[in-house]
Amino acid sequence: MADPALYALPPGVDFPAELVAGLLGRMQGQPPEALARITLILNTQRMRRRVTDCLLAQGARLLPRLLLLPDAASLGPAPLPAAVPPLRRRLELTVLLDKLLQTGTTDFPRSALYDLADSLAALMEEMEGEGVPPAHIAALDVADHSAHWARTQAFLGIVAQTMDRDEDGEGRLRQAVLSLAAHWKATPPAGPVILAGSTGSRGTTALLMQAVARLPQGAVVLPGYDFDQPTAVWDRLDDALTAEDHPQFRFRALMDLLDCGPDAVHPWTTAAPPSPERNRLISLSLRPAPITDQWLAEGPSLPPLIPATQDLTLIEAPGERAEAFAIALILRKAAEDGIRAALISPDRNLTRRVTAALDRWGIRPDDSAGRPLPLSAPGRFLRQVAGLIGERLTSDRLLSLLKHPLAFSGPGRGAHLILTRELELHLRRHGPAFPTAESLATWAGTSRIQGARDWARILGETLPPLAAIGPLPLAAFVETHLATAERLAQGFATEGSGALWEKEAGQKAAEAVAELKAEAGVAGILTPGDYGRLFHGVLQRHEVREAESVHPGIMIWGTIESRVQGAELVILGGLNEGAWPAQPPPDPWLNRAMRKAAGLLLPERRIGLSAHDYQQAVAAPRVVLSRATRGAEAETVPARWLNRLVNLMSGLPDRDGPQALEQMRQRGQHWLALTARFDQVDPVLPAPRPSPRPPVTARPKRLSLTEIGRLVRDPYAIYARHVLRLSPLDPLRPEADPRLRGVVLHEILESFIRRGGADRATLLAVADEVLADRVAWPLARTVWRVRIAKAADAFLRYSASTGGTPVLLEEKGATPVAGFDFTLTGKPDRIDRLADGRLLLIDYKTGDPPSEKQQRTFDKQLLLAAAMAERGGFAKLGPSEVAQLAFIGLKAELKKVETELKPGQVGAVWEEFVRLIRAYAEPAQGYTARRALMSENDSSDYDHLSRYGEWDMTQDPRAEDLT
Repeated sequence: MADPALYALPPGVDFPAELVAGLLGRMQGQPPEALARITLILNTQRMRRRVTDCLLAQGARLLPRLLLLPDAASLGPAPLPAAVPPLRRRLELTVLLDKLLQTGTTDFPRSALYDLADSLAALMEEMEGEGVPPAHIAALDVADHSAHWARTQAFLGIVAQTMDRDEDGEGRLRQAVLSLAAHWKATPPAGPVILAGSTGSRGTTALLMQAVARLPQGAVVLPGYDFDQPTAVWDRLDDALTAEDHPQFRFRALMDLLDCGPDAVHPWTTAAPPSPERNRLISLSLRPAPITDQWLAEGPSLPPLIPATQDLTLIEAPGERAEAFAIALILRKAAEDGIRAALISPDRNLTRRVTAALDRWGIRPDDSAGRPLPLSAPGRFLRQVAGLIGERLTSDRLLSLLKHPLAFSGPGRGAHLILTRELELHLRRHGPAFPTAESLATWAGTSRIQGARDWARILGETLPPLAAIGPLPLAAFVETHLATAERLAQGFATEGSGALWEKEAGQKAAEAVAELKAEAGVAGILTPGDYGRLFHGVLQRHEVREAESVHPGIMIWGTIESRVQGAELVILGGLNEGAWPAQPPPDPWLNRAMRKAAGLLLPERRIGLSAHDYQQAVAAPRVVLSRATRGAEAETVPARWLNRLVNLMSGLPDRDGPQALEQMRQRGQHWLALTARFDQVDPVLPAPRPSPRPPVTARPKRLSLTEIGRLVRDPYAIYARHVLRLSPLDPLRPEADPRLRGVVLHEILESFIRRGGADRATLLAVADEVLADRVAWPLARTVWRVRIAKAADAFLRYSASTGGTPVLLEEKGATPVAGFDFTLTGKPDRIDRLADGRLLLIDYKTGDPPSEKQQRTFDKQLLLAAAMAERGGFAKLGPSEVAQLAFIGLKAELKKVETELKPGQVGAVWEEFVRLIRAYAEPAQGYTARRALMSENDSSDYDHLSRYGEWDMTQDPRAEDLT
């Protein structure tokens, strides 16, 4: 049998350009129509586009027939029937997996249902593509494996029997290729057939490559073939368990299938790589692990390494940000010099950082990977709506949805934005935590903004009903989901769906949901959570490439795209283990040994393909190797290929390896130094501890009892609130926090006392009413009710033991300070009239009550309230002597701090208070930040304004006169 027609091009050459050059060279002297008789089978759509461009660049001519690998089946005698949509297969598998989950024989989380179906579908497709029948899986010996693998084996048998193998895309394609090979064997095609660009990593592709290589006029052109690799090394690439991760392993496997050796592979053209010496160095560094001892034997025969690596740069950045910015600086310089440059990396976080850094110079790279559909505007909008199904509508999720650019994207969006802003302020200040149609309508009734009622009606009819949705068929979920999303996007318009389905992202989203809608009938009953996860998985299968103005010479490529492109400067970014190469994804169905026994692809296959991509890319004319020595949380490990290269060069002093490596690092250090300099700013002195002194006329003329305590502990907070008139913005999402717990407790006790404060049953009944009205969180209601029940008996005993009658509950009073334009206000929780006519002041606390020492020094609210009472500050009571103060801590156990007032004590407190007011009536008195907080860990609402952190509590305040 004649040798198969195997050709190859070495790493570093522009494969599509050289493929065309070799093709046209062989066509010289042939009539023009001879080129049109050639069938050229390529591995990717990008490769076909590039080959077409290269052919057209050579002038007007008839073009060969350009096919992709899946299209090759059309060359057979029988047409290929239509394939079953992949999404339908995955939805069918979710039903089977759901039934498996219900049996209780497995413990995978329900949240992984669609992801497991996706991985199972991929496994079934791989079995078909590699020609592994279900019987092979059933025949695997799992006696030495855990019970998990035995259950998995049984389940895979059920799935295989359920699926119609003839309808599977990979299985049909494999059968078509086998049929085509038999047809060609009997009736060879009249014209030449060339298959180019594939490594044969898939079984079906390898079968087609065999068939083409054995045709009388057939040829296979391999990309990135290592002509420098000795025969002895090729001979060692025979065991997948040890050599699968080698970049040339797939070529050795193809040779085995064709029953030939490396001597049967011939150069397609005479084109030399940019640096043959560097290719030899890289080839040696990538020797399979069992034979890296050849470094000692072959290393001394390498050419001098300083010239070989003169166009190599090594960047070892201290962090991810520094790496991204150094790469951006290199790309910026390339753009200035008119050099075609590309960043190649599978790390999308890195490429996004680089894109953001380039944006500051107005450079938008041509990113071939596009954007995942879930991260596009329609994808995010649809995912947000899906997340509301079956969930109570919260204020933060409502506002997040309303602020999306596709919400109310029809006419009247300006009014929508105004209404959204006003609703946000209302929800922050007044709630409720869970908006309803009724609460939205109530707010709209008080709004003065035109269109508020219609706007609230649309929201009320659209969003709150989603919370009541339970388990449904997938088709019902899709219908409800899309109707809701389109209604929100439509907004004030009477028809249409706003801008939801517009532009490239909207059109791609429409395709995705149309596919889901068409296949929804095969799925079973889903919960709202199941649907949300499934919908995200469906969107994740699509990418969006948006038309935008990009720089023609600056590109970002994934590893797949880089195989068919050419650039003068190539940056290999993110060369760390876990990123490049990525860790093989966990296989929940078959472990490594079972895959090997069944004849399936090993996890190392992905690493081998990444290694091949690396070997091709590192052979470019100018190359930058880049990595960050530290990630977000820990030190990183360099990619195994980079690690081998560094170790090999370090061990070759006779070839100037250490010096060459140092020069590579110095070239990288140049860019890191520029990065550090770029981020340098002029030194800024830290802010001093502020103590502003506003004009006396601008100082507050009225403070409450609580604010007096704040004036003592943190005067700056009083300045910010009453002089600057800055109030803290309430959180977007209300929570059952201590502040709300205090408000609720005071309201319960006030209502209880007003009803007579008779017994435990009444107290708990009042608690149930207030909790139901004020606390929207069931768990918080339950916990707080239990706490109240535990403290109820102790509180009733204390309330009955005071010897007084409640005469004032939560009523505000005011007392002017003689000689000053200042009024003290306050609202005590409770005041009892004792039998002797004197008063008892009671303050409820949800935490620990202040000690007597704290009351004497800082927390004088209740003492000042007593002073107000004795001066007639509460009109309902008139001037009355105060006998006692009591702080009641209402926790699981009642805590009391009672103070019997001594003669003259209240007057002394009032005099101290007057001195405090007098001090702040002086222009020289400043409002010092964090003057006497209880703990350094205590926070203030205005710490960011006072720039706390640039100064600490030990620093003396700096007074500043304000005008």
